[in-house]
Amino acid sequence: MDKKNAFLKGIKDGVPICLGYLSVSFTFGMMCTENGLPFWIALLISMTNLTSAGQFAGTALILAGGGYFEIAITTFVINIRYMLMSLSLSQKADPKMTSLQRSTLSFVVTDEIFAVAMQEKGMVTATYLAGLGFTPYWGWALGTLLGATATSLLPLAVRSALGIAIYGMFIAIIVPPARKVKPIAIVIGIAVVLSCILKWVLVFSALSGGWKIIICAVAASAYAAKRYPVDMDEEACEK
Repeated sequence: MDKKNAFLKGIKDGVPICLGYLSVSFTFGMMCTENGLPFWIALLISMTNLTSAGQFAGTALILAGGGYFEIAITTFVINIRYMLMSLSLSQKADPKMTSLQRSTLSFVVTDEIFAVAMQEKGMVTATYLAGLGFTPYWGWALGTLLGATATSLLPLAVRSALGIAIYGMFIAIIVPPARKVKPIAIVIGIAVVLSCILKWVLVFSALSGGWKIIICAVAASAYAAKRYPVDMDEEACEK
Protein backbone atom coordinates (compact mmCIF):
# COMPACT_ATOMS: atom_id res chain seq x y z
CA MET A 1 0.00 0.00 0.00
CA ASP A 2 1.44 3.39 -0.99
CA LYS A 3 1.68 6.29 1.45
CA LYS A 4 -1.41 8.13 0.13
CA ASN A 5 -3.68 5.10 0.45
CA ALA A 6 -2.20 4.24 3.85
CA PHE A 7 -2.97 7.76 5.09
CA LEU A 8 -6.51 7.65 3.69
CA LYS A 9 -7.09 4.24 5.29
CA GLY A 10 -5.92 5.66 8.61
CA ILE A 11 -8.34 8.58 8.28
CA LYS A 12 -11.19 6.18 7.47
CA ASP A 13 -10.38 3.98 10.47
CA GLY A 14 -10.21 7.05 12.72
CA VAL A 15 -13.66 8.43 11.84
CA PRO A 16 -15.57 6.34 14.43
CA ILE A 17 -13.10 7.46 17.11
CA CYS A 18 -13.55 11.07 15.98
CA LEU A 19 -17.34 10.85 16.35
CA GLY A 20 -16.98 9.45 19.85
CA TYR A 21 -14.54 12.17 20.84
CA LEU A 22 -16.89 14.95 19.68
CA SER A 23 -19.45 14.37 22.42
CA VAL A 24 -16.90 13.91 25.21
CA SER A 25 -14.76 16.92 24.28
CA PHE A 26 -17.96 18.98 23.96
CA THR A 27 -18.49 18.32 27.65
CA PHE A 28 -14.89 19.28 28.40
CA GLY A 29 -15.26 22.60 26.59
CA MET A 30 -18.50 23.26 28.43
CA MET A 31 -16.89 22.44 31.80
CA CYS A 32 -14.05 24.91 31.14
CA THR A 33 -16.21 27.90 30.19
CA GLU A 34 -18.77 27.25 32.92
CA ASN A 35 -15.92 27.52 35.42
CA GLY A 36 -14.65 30.79 34.04
CA LEU A 37 -11.98 29.80 31.51
CA PRO A 38 -12.09 31.55 28.13
CA PHE A 39 -12.96 29.36 25.15
CA TRP A 40 -9.49 29.68 23.63
CA ILE A 41 -7.86 28.28 26.76
CA ALA A 42 -10.14 25.24 26.59
CA LEU A 43 -9.25 24.79 22.91
CA LEU A 44 -5.54 25.23 23.63
CA ILE A 45 -5.67 22.58 26.36
CA SER A 46 -7.35 20.09 24.02
CA MET A 47 -4.98 20.78 21.13
CA THR A 48 -1.90 20.30 23.31
CA ASN A 49 -3.07 17.32 25.40
CA LEU A 50 -5.53 14.84 23.82
CA THR A 51 -5.69 12.88 27.07
CA SER A 52 -9.41 12.68 27.93
CA ALA A 53 -9.49 11.48 31.57
CA GLY A 54 -6.17 13.08 32.45
CA GLN A 55 -7.28 16.31 30.80
CA PHE A 56 -10.53 16.38 32.78
CA ALA A 57 -8.77 15.58 36.07
CA GLY A 58 -5.91 18.03 35.54
CA THR A 59 -8.21 20.89 34.50
CA ALA A 60 -10.56 20.20 37.40
CA LEU A 61 -7.62 20.43 39.81
CA ILE A 62 -6.46 23.69 38.20
CA LEU A 63 -9.95 25.14 38.56
CA ALA A 64 -10.07 23.96 42.19
CA GLY A 65 -6.75 25.64 42.95
CA GLY A 66 -4.70 22.45 43.30
CA GLY A 67 -0.95 22.62 43.82
CA TYR A 68 1.54 22.07 40.99
CA PHE A 69 2.95 18.88 42.56
CA GLU A 70 -0.53 17.44 43.12
CA ILE A 71 -1.57 18.22 39.54
CA ALA A 72 1.66 16.76 38.16
CA ILE A 73 1.37 13.50 40.13
CA THR A 74 -2.34 13.09 39.33
CA THR A 75 -1.93 13.56 35.59
CA PHE A 76 1.20 11.38 35.59
CA VAL A 77 -0.61 8.49 37.29
CA ILE A 78 -3.66 8.78 35.01
CA ASN A 79 -1.63 9.17 31.81
CA ILE A 80 1.17 6.68 32.50
CA ARG A 81 -0.79 4.08 30.54
CA TYR A 82 0.00 6.00 27.35
CA MET A 83 3.69 5.36 27.91
CA LEU A 84 3.01 1.63 28.20
CA MET A 85 0.79 1.71 25.10
CA SER A 86 3.49 3.51 23.12
CA LEU A 87 6.08 0.96 24.18
CA SER A 88 3.79 -1.88 23.11
CA LEU A 89 2.86 -0.18 19.82
CA SER A 90 6.54 0.45 19.04
CA GLN A 91 6.97 -3.33 18.70
CA LYS A 92 4.43 -3.28 15.87
CA ALA A 93 5.76 -0.12 14.20
CA ASP A 94 7.34 -0.26 10.76
CA PRO A 95 11.14 -0.58 11.19
CA LYS A 96 11.48 2.22 8.62
CA MET A 97 9.70 4.64 10.96
CA THR A 98 12.27 7.19 12.10
CA SER A 99 12.81 8.27 15.70
CA LEU A 100 11.36 11.71 14.88
CA GLN A 101 8.23 10.11 13.40
CA ARG A 102 7.86 7.83 16.43
CA SER A 103 8.25 10.74 18.83
CA THR A 104 5.82 12.94 16.92
CA LEU A 105 3.15 10.30 16.38
CA SER A 106 3.27 9.15 20.01
CA PHE A 107 1.31 12.34 20.75
CA VAL A 108 -1.82 10.86 19.15
CA VAL A 109 -1.65 7.50 20.94
CA THR A 110 -4.83 7.26 22.99
CA ASP A 111 -6.74 4.22 24.26
CA GLU A 112 -8.92 4.03 21.16
CA ILE A 113 -6.20 4.79 18.60
CA PHE A 114 -3.91 2.26 20.27
CA ALA A 115 -6.63 -0.41 20.10
CA VAL A 116 -7.29 0.20 16.39
CA ALA A 117 -3.59 0.36 15.50
CA MET A 118 -2.87 -2.92 17.30
CA GLN A 119 -5.60 -4.64 15.27
CA GLU A 120 -4.05 -3.49 12.00
CA LYS A 121 -2.68 -6.40 9.99
CA GLY A 122 1.06 -6.27 9.52
CA MET A 123 3.34 -3.44 10.56
CA VAL A 124 1.94 0.00 11.41
CA THR A 125 3.47 2.59 9.10
CA ALA A 126 4.00 6.25 9.94
CA THR A 127 1.57 7.41 7.26
CA TYR A 128 -1.18 5.06 8.46
CA LEU A 129 -0.72 6.13 12.09
CA ALA A 130 -0.71 9.80 11.05
CA GLY A 131 -4.02 9.29 9.24
CA LEU A 132 -5.44 7.29 12.14
CA GLY A 133 -4.69 10.12 14.58
CA PHE A 134 -5.72 12.94 12.23
CA THR A 135 -9.51 12.79 12.48
CA PRO A 136 -9.68 11.98 16.24
CA TYR A 137 -7.32 14.89 16.98
CA TRP A 138 -9.42 17.42 15.08
CA GLY A 139 -12.63 15.86 16.37
CA TRP A 140 -11.40 16.35 19.93
CA ALA A 141 -10.45 19.97 19.20
CA LEU A 142 -13.70 20.74 17.34
CA GLY A 143 -15.85 19.22 20.09
CA THR A 144 -14.04 21.32 22.69
CA LEU A 145 -14.55 24.49 20.66
CA LEU A 146 -18.24 23.77 20.14
CA GLY A 147 -18.79 22.97 23.81
CA ALA A 148 -16.88 26.05 24.97
CA THR A 149 -18.67 28.47 22.65
CA ALA A 150 -22.16 26.97 22.81
CA THR A 151 -22.40 26.91 26.60
CA SER A 152 -23.96 30.37 26.87
CA LEU A 153 -26.48 29.52 24.14
CA LEU A 154 -27.87 26.38 25.74
CA PRO A 155 -30.63 26.31 28.38
CA LEU A 156 -29.55 25.38 31.91
CA ALA A 157 -31.48 22.09 31.77
CA VAL A 158 -29.61 21.04 28.62
CA ARG A 159 -26.25 22.05 30.12
CA SER A 160 -26.99 20.02 33.24
CA ALA A 161 -27.95 17.00 31.16
CA LEU A 162 -24.78 17.25 29.08
CA GLY A 163 -22.75 17.60 32.27
CA ILE A 164 -23.28 13.93 33.06
CA ALA A 165 -21.80 12.89 29.71
CA ILE A 166 -18.37 12.44 31.24
CA TYR A 167 -19.77 9.95 33.77
CA GLY A 168 -21.49 8.11 30.94
CA MET A 169 -18.19 7.95 29.07
CA PHE A 170 -16.36 6.41 32.03
CA ILE A 171 -19.15 3.91 32.62
CA ALA A 172 -19.05 2.98 28.92
CA ILE A 173 -15.29 2.43 29.23
CA ILE A 174 -15.21 0.28 32.38
CA VAL A 175 -18.42 -1.76 32.29
CA PRO A 176 -17.89 -3.82 29.07
CA PRO A 177 -14.40 -5.13 30.03
CA ALA A 178 -15.50 -5.61 33.66
CA ARG A 179 -18.29 -7.91 32.50
CA LYS A 180 -15.81 -10.05 30.56
CA VAL A 181 -12.72 -10.04 32.80
CA LYS A 182 -13.12 -10.75 36.52
CA PRO A 183 -9.84 -9.06 37.67
CA ILE A 184 -10.95 -5.80 36.05
CA ALA A 185 -14.27 -5.94 37.90
CA ILE A 186 -12.43 -6.60 41.19
CA VAL A 187 -10.01 -3.70 40.60
CA ILE A 188 -12.92 -1.36 39.85
CA GLY A 189 -14.65 -2.54 43.03
CA ILE A 190 -11.51 -1.88 45.10
CA ALA A 191 -11.16 1.61 43.63
CA VAL A 192 -14.82 2.39 44.33
CA VAL A 193 -14.60 1.19 47.95
CA LEU A 194 -11.37 3.11 48.57
CA SER A 195 -12.88 6.21 47.00
CA CYS A 196 -15.92 5.99 49.29
CA ILE A 197 -13.70 5.51 52.35
CA LEU A 198 -11.55 8.50 51.48
CA LYS A 199 -14.64 10.56 50.75
CA TRP A 200 -16.76 9.76 53.80
CA VAL A 201 -14.34 8.83 56.62
CA LEU A 202 -13.60 12.04 58.51
CA VAL A 203 -9.93 11.27 59.15
CA PHE A 204 -9.29 11.59 55.39
CA SER A 205 -11.30 14.79 54.95
CA ALA A 206 -8.13 16.92 54.80
CA LEU A 207 -6.93 15.13 51.65
CA SER A 208 -7.61 16.97 48.40
CA GLY A 209 -9.46 15.35 45.52
CA GLY A 210 -6.27 14.91 43.54
CA TRP A 211 -4.49 12.93 46.26
CA LYS A 212 -7.56 10.76 46.75
CA ILE A 213 -7.47 9.89 43.03
CA ILE A 214 -3.76 9.08 43.28
CA ILE A 215 -4.22 6.83 46.32
CA CYS A 216 -7.16 4.95 44.78
CA ALA A 217 -5.46 4.47 41.40
CA VAL A 218 -2.09 3.37 42.78
CA ALA A 219 -3.55 1.05 45.46
CA ALA A 220 -6.02 -0.66 43.10
CA SER A 221 -3.50 -1.07 40.27
CA ALA A 222 -0.77 -2.30 42.66
CA TYR A 223 -3.14 -4.95 44.01
CA ALA A 224 -4.01 -6.04 40.46
CA ALA A 225 -0.34 -6.21 39.42
CA LYS A 226 0.45 -8.39 42.47
CA ARG A 227 -2.69 -10.55 42.43
CA TYR A 228 -3.14 -10.94 38.65
CA PRO A 229 0.29 -10.72 36.99
CA VAL A 230 0.25 -10.78 33.18
CA ASP A 231 1.61 -13.95 31.63
CA MET A 232 4.08 -12.54 29.08
CA ASP A 233 4.30 -15.84 27.15
CA GLU A 234 0.52 -16.02 26.83
CA GLU A 235 0.33 -12.35 25.80
CA ALA A 236 2.97 -12.92 23.13
CA CYS A 237 1.02 -15.87 21.74
CA GLU A 238 -2.15 -13.73 21.51
CA LYS A 239 -0.24 -11.20 19.41
